[in-house]
Amino acid sequence: MDKKWYYTYVLYSLKDFKLYIGFSTDLQKRLEKHNNGENTSTACRRPLIFIFAEAFINEKDARSREKFFKTGRGREIIQKKLKNTFIELDKKYKNNK
Repeated sequence: MDKKWYYTYVLYSLKDFKLYIGFSTDLQKRLEKHNNGENTSTACRRPLIFIFAEAFINEKDARSREKFFKTGRGREIIQKKLKNTFIELDKKYKNNK
């Protein structure tokens, strides 16, 4: 199966410890663009790391998920889903500031 994949992803800023939610067809290139300052929404929040991604075979589904994750309820679900990830990130990055 040679199908194109679409991704909804969550980045974590190591500068302000906030999340950024986006959509892409190439996660590696997208992260590079974020960390090179090529995205105005994240340029001043670098460096960023991936903490979560979902893959879809349908672009509309991926964009819909991105839109949902940007809502209050969507962010709440991310927090619950990645509870242990956030505990580790806090220990590793926040407590060192």
